[in-house]
Amino acid sequence: MQTPPKNISAYIHIPFCEHICYYCDFNKVFLEGQPVDEYIEALLKEMKLTLANQPISACDTIYIGGGTPTSLNAKQLDRLLSGIHDVLPTQTTKEFTIEANPGDLTQDKLDVIKNHKLNRLSMGVQTFDDRLLKKIGRKHSAQDVYDTLELIKKNQLTNVSIDLIYALPGQSIESFRDTLTKALAFDLPHYSLYSLILENKTMFMNWIRQGRMVLPNQELETQMFEEAIEAMEQSGHHQYEISNFAKRGLKSQHNLIYWNNEQYFGFGAGASGYLGNERYKNYGPIQHYLKPLREGRLPIYETERISEKNQMEEEMFLGLRKIEGVHLEKFKQRFGQDLTNVYEKPLSELIAQGLAEMDETYFRLTKKGLFIGNEVFEKFLLTDE
Repeated sequence: MQTPPKNISAYIHIPFCEHICYYCDFNKVFLEGQPVDEYIEALLKEMKLTLANQPISACDTIYIGGGTPTSLNAKQLDRLLSGIHDVLPTQTTKEFTIEANPGDLTQDKLDVIKNHKLNRLSMGVQTFDDRLLKKIGRKHSAQDVYDTLELIKKNQLTNVSIDLIYALPGQSIESFRDTLTKALAFDLPHYSLYSLILENKTMFMNWIRQGRMVLPNQELETQMFEEAIEAMEQSGHHQYEISNFAKRGLKSQHNLIYWNNEQYFGFGAGASGYLGNERYKNYGPIQHYLKPLREGRLPIYETERISEKNQMEEEMFLGLRKIEGVHLEKFKQRFGQDLTNVYEKPLSELIAQGLAEMDETYFRLTKKGLFIGNEVFEKFLLTDE
């Protein structure tokens, strides 16, 4: 195994939710009746065990996701954050993010967040259409979003991002435009915009299979995305990754870790990490996660060694999601080969088709290429010949 760097980011998973959204396939459970306090202590134990094996001197970014981290009460949140400070070198952390749900973020929880010096909030809004919010299983209303953002503003927390989903069942272009207008009126530093993806084992997928739900067609979905890109650009939010838009200097540094194919710890039930040349995944079910930790063992159930060929493929799949593309010199430094030699044929084909372009520093997808990203990414699968 390659030696991981001494400066490595961390993702921390809180799997509890007060309500399960119909489209969600993330590792999550209903909060009620769960061993939340034991989970927090086990999570901190996992972090200590991991750091004992893999000590680090710096941790540039920390991201607490879920589930719903703000479903924890203020005391539990305080214990979690205190423990994180004890284990990780948070004095070196430049971006410390926590996910929140509208309506869950109360003043006592904000006091804890501020006290522990978290400097970024990411909130799942999805739409400002109350009818659609009910349809997708969200428990908040549009008014909850306004109230929560007002509370955040009063607490002088400025680095805020919200997530929106488009191509929702029954969503019209007018409804989407209204959501976009209301979201941009807040003039936040960062917005993430995702099309609805149907995942297995979700209620939405079951309903589609049963013919109980209809989604917008591909033409309407594309129109929504094109209008969103234009509206974001006009408001000073520049697209820096397929689904992400930010004001200058306010990109999500943690998410860039993933897209730059860099290494990170994954802590918590169902979390994944990337260390050296190995990716690993923790047990997802809560009791399966807790059992090894009760016995002083890490809760990893799967480890995959990533060959250099696979690393190159991931470098392309992830890097080409960024608008700036894949850095030619960084590719050479990492793999000891020129990108133009490894991928000579797909590069020339994609450039000839107007799906990609290259300058002295980057190879990137054009706007046309970004719209059919998955089809383009397949071109970078290396054969064993």
